[in-house]
Amino acid sequence: MTTLQNTAGAAPAAVPSRSLWALGWQRLKRDRIGFACLWIVTGFMLLALCSWVGLIGRGWNAEVAVSYAPPTFLYQQAHDAVQGSGAKKAETVTGTGLRPEEDPIWAETQAAMKNRDKYVVPEVKKAESLTFGADIRGRDILDKVIKGTSTSLFVGFFGALLSVVIGASLGACAGFLGRKIDDFLMWFYNVFTAMPDMLLLLAFAAVAGRGLGTVILVLSLTSWPGTFRLVRAEFIKLRSREFVQAADAIGASSARRMFVHILPNVSHLLLVQFSLLMVGLIKYEVILSFLGFGVDVRQVSWGSMLSEVPEELMQGYWWQLAMVVVFMSLLVTAFSMLTDSLRDALDPKVK
Repeated sequence: MTTLQNTAGAAPAAVPSRSLWALGWQRLKRDRIGFACLWIVTGFMLLALCSWVGLIGRGWNAEVAVSYAPPTFLYQQAHDAVQGSGAKKAETVTGTGLRPEEDPIWAETQAAMKNRDKYVVPEVKKAESLTFGADIRGRDILDKVIKGTSTSLFVGFFGALLSVVIGASLGACAGFLGRKIDDFLMWFYNVFTAMPDMLLLLAFAAVAGRGLGTVILVLSLTSWPGTFRLVRAEFIKLRSREFVQAADAIGASSARRMFVHILPNVSHLLLVQFSLLMVGLIKYEVILSFLGFGVDVRQVSWGSMLSEVPEELMQGYWWQLAMVVVFMSLLVTAFSMLTDSLRDALDPKVK
């Protein structure tokens, strides 16, 4: 009885509080679609990483097949159709188009060709078909699309990262410091956003030239305004909160209050903004490479592969377009749905 009374009178055990990230992870795991999209995006990231270090797709530029070699299933169907038609065997003729007994120089030709094998250059045997087909130069489309995935994800990841850093830094300065600094940065923001995005992007790309590093720099320099506006609004809202005033009272510097006390409270918004930017920059990279302003000719991306498609479609070769569309649609759709799930999971208002 005493035990029961002691048990009943005991104070309830303290429940450990969980951070916003832990709560967000729990909500994301309960979202089946969002969690599945997370696995798809992770798979693409691993595929791109393996391609970047050379484990897969490194032979994308090798001409391993005949021009426009069809996918294996199409080649097999055509081969079976030819075998089933019972084509007649052609009659043996000489180089002049006559039968050996009708060719007056047949014997001399055979005598002159006895040493032919000494001067023959061995011909490299090229595949008649590949699993997912080949392009005009006989390059494996599967290797190309894997390498293109690596290039597009590399541009999207580092372009979005640099854009978030630029936008967050400028937005933090404008929102926290205010006054003339805020006025100047808002003026610069308004001037920058007054120009159409695509026109500004093409202008930067035309001046900077082609190349992977150039594409990343151009995309990051033209995509920071959205992050700037978001971070500025959050810093204006949080700079007068009690924990910031307490840090000011104990002598914390402005930089410490900005990046140690306030910035962690908007980090979940930066993560969502980063995923949004990454999807957008992948699309912009495809457009730039398709128009000839993206990666150079020594590299391959989804955009450079799509630039070869119009000529191929006119001749009935559709397999390169199909592979790019499947890979790009799967990644962009999964990333977009994951972004929506992250926004809901990291919203502190959601219980």
